[in-house]
Amino acid sequence: MADVALLGFKPQLVVPGMKAEAAVQFYKAAFGAEEIGRVTHPKRKAEQECPLILSAELKIGSSFILVSDCFDAAGEESAAAAGGGGIAFRLEAEDVDAAVKKAVAAGAEVMSEVLEEEGSLLGKVKDPFGVVWAIAAVGKKSPEPEA
Repeated sequence: MADVALLGFKPQLVVPGMKAEAAVQFYKAAFGAEEIGRVTHPKRKAEQECPLILSAELKIGSSFILVSDCFDAAGEESAAAAGGGGIAFRLEAEDVDAAVKKAVAAGAEVMSEVLEEEGSLLGKVKDPFGVVWAIAAVGKKSPEPEA
């Protein structure tokens, strides 16, 4: 299989009990974290006092971490959604499809097909040890369909 260029690695904490906002505030107070960006669930913003956090990117020193609420595909709280004991990892790749295929060839299980989400391609796999890996092309739109 051809080499796949991976551009970055970000650990992601999946917080149970819909407490990602509290976790973000704790990391700011305890470790001086700086919030770089946040993505909330588009359907849950108006319905809740504290919207569902898909990911909050924090910078602690020279490192980055993502924090998110633990939820299922419908945006509901889910203990099973986290996989791997509440931690997921995010890889940034030039070619998301190729990176997902390489992981599957090595023994990973597809958790979600590669789709465009929030303006970026994203696919998820679970490794043989139960850890979820999100593979994304940050800031890249899906290719235009060929005519």
